[in-house]
Amino acid sequence: MASLGGRLLGAGTDELLQRMTGAVAHRGPDGREFHRSGPVGLGFVRLSLVDPVGGGQPLSTEDGSLVLIANGEIYNHRELAAGLPPGTRLRTGSDCEVLLHLYRRDGVRFLDRVRGMFSLVLWDRDRNRLVFARDRFGIKPLYYHRNHDRIVFSSEIKALFEDPACPRRIDWAGALSDQMMTGALVFDDSAPTSWFSDIEYAPAACVVTIDLASGETDTHRYWSFPRFDGARTGSEKELIGAYRDTLASSVAECGMADVEVGLFLSGGIDSAAVAALAVEKPRTFTALNGSTLLNGDAEYGHQIATHLGLVNHQVLFDATATPGVEEWKRFVWLLETPLAGPEAYYKYELYRYVRAHAPEIKAMLLGGGADEFNGGYSVSFAGGGDWGDFLSNIDRMAMRGLQHRRPDLGAWWEQSDLSLVRASALRDAAGGVDRDPYDLLFRWKYRDVQQYNCWHEDRTAAGNGIEARVPFLDHRLVELTAAVPEALRPALIWDKQILRRGMVDLLPPEVVNRPKVPFFYGEGVLHTYRTFIRMLAQQGDALLEQALCGPGARDFLDAGNIRSSLRRLREDPTSGHVEFLLRVVNLGLLEQMTNELPGHPLGAGAASVPERIVVHDWDLQLSETEASVLRRPPVAPNAVVALADNVLLLHSPADPASWYIVVDGAIEFVVDETESPVWLALLRALDGVRSIASLLSELDSDPDEVQELLLEAIDAGVLVHVRTVGAAETPAPVMAGLGS
Repeated sequence: MASLGGRLLGAGTDELLQRMTGAVAHRGPDGREFHRSGPVGLGFVRLSLVDPVGGGQPLSTEDGSLVLIANGEIYNHRELAAGLPPGTRLRTGSDCEVLLHLYRRDGVRFLDRVRGMFSLVLWDRDRNRLVFARDRFGIKPLYYHRNHDRIVFSSEIKALFEDPACPRRIDWAGALSDQMMTGALVFDDSAPTSWFSDIEYAPAACVVTIDLASGETDTHRYWSFPRFDGARTGSEKELIGAYRDTLASSVAECGMADVEVGLFLSGGIDSAAVAALAVEKPRTFTALNGSTLLNGDAEYGHQIATHLGLVNHQVLFDATATPGVEEWKRFVWLLETPLAGPEAYYKYELYRYVRAHAPEIKAMLLGGGADEFNGGYSVSFAGGGDWGDFLSNIDRMAMRGLQHRRPDLGAWWEQSDLSLVRASALRDAAGGVDRDPYDLLFRWKYRDVQQYNCWHEDRTAAGNGIEARVPFLDHRLVELTAAVPEALRPALIWDKQILRRGMVDLLPPEVVNRPKVPFFYGEGVLHTYRTFIRMLAQQGDALLEQALCGPGARDFLDAGNIRSSLRRLREDPTSGHVEFLLRVVNLGLLEQMTNELPGHPLGAGAASVPERIVVHDWDLQLSETEASVLRRPPVAPNAVVALADNVLLLHSPADPASWYIVVDGAIEFVVDETESPVWLALLRALDGVRSIASLLSELDSDPDEVQELLLEAIDAGVLVHVRTVGAAETPAPVMAGLGS
């Protein structure tokens, strides 16, 4: 924190710094230090990866005129130190100390040649100014709030809320209109949001200087996201070679540490490439749940590790594992974003496993950030077509953005795919310039990386005292793909061939050519959806009801529709996107928790740590693995179920023993009364009023006798959950499939 207007820090500063560092203590389990001088007070919690003994912070020059705290790593610190003026003496082995001397020599241009991931605060005593800066992609966070008297800053927003003068308000209007919340298919390259009113997000790739006497603020951009203009020359072979060499260099730099570095191995080409290029052989960790089992990610993770001779931990998330109410609230509070969802949750649980079972690992290599800039989304944007379809579709997205700004004139494009009005007319009316949709796509993804990818990767790792490292977020790689000539884009950017073709001699063909599969989507996505539907429905929809209590939620959210959405999802998990419901619930939960601050993440309770399944031979152990992953939560005896609205139970007098389950007018299943008398009797007795236990009691039957069939029928949409008899609502059971 720092005082403005020539004031000194007042009484209570030390206590406030203690509270603020306590709020982020999970980020730095290896030490806590403070610095107080004049108008500035700094606190730092350390995760020691380089020079664990002597590299503590804050760092300062010998005369104390410059003081620095920095979160992250400077990968090329040795190269930078070698270029310092003769006689410069570094007092520690910290990779960050070189920044002090670069600033002394170069001023606000001190980061021009720095490679790394970092956020930093530097106090320049002689100039009485505070300096904020972040890396080019915003991998490491930095937030601040300023008023007339002072400025407070931190790596996480929750620490700012320890200051009573800092406002604690969700920016409801801004959040609900953000493209990442709405999922609108438009390009958005606006500045990322903090989600909170009056909380500023220090911009990536910038140096912000604040004069503590006058309060004057200046922002210097030391790197600009490149234009994807195809300015480079070279053949396909040359560009593929350059990309691979640059990626290998980045992987090596990200592996820099005096402690062990691990790797999250998803089963896709991105993390596989990092694994193949890693100088050391990292231990690898793969999420094993219903989704990754059925979409192939878990199996490919095992195969890649085996091929490269790496240890692979298959970390189990069985179908019965559902985050509890308090557990989810703690998770959302840790992440501080409404975008907290299944992907981030499983990442967080992977980190929890690593912290519990491999505590010597303090940094984790990731494959994230590749798809956004090397063409990973080109196939999906083509909608099943080719490169030409990809270009046509992103051009439509660019037009849709203009239509959003001028819906009156934009209506012409809703009438037909052949608009009768020139696109230039809409562009001029919307106040836009003629921007290349191809370039806009990547600028949109640059925002996504900051708003979502880097945000949740940082929090899920830091919440477990681990640092996430992302080799693909190296500006040299992005500048290279941006400059791929237009004529070579179909050969190199389509389906990220520039990466795939560079890995042909290091990875098996089935890995190199495997189609992109998002983390938990694909064939098994319903397994993930059902987990989070159960989470929202537990304890009488407790998370929903808490989220709807705040004043902002009451003003902005339609409580009735939110409740109906959850009921619909419980009946049919395919009826909508669980993620959208989660986003508005998370926003309401954040509002509640900012009103009454919860305990610090480091001291909060935690659920049991995931366990590992040891896999030696995937094929031989497949049945055993499926049994472990796809265990199903039983149907509660006090559950009330009924035939779905589109289902009929029919039989013919000519064959009275055979009953037909008709779905949408078509016979889908046959029940033989002689083979399944209890099951048929239960189906005929279902009335949507009495519980399963009550009905089976009348039939003098045991619930276990029909448990499997109930699960399969609910999964197939034949039966729907109506309610649960009793005070505590329990979630509808789901899993498996009903055989025909």
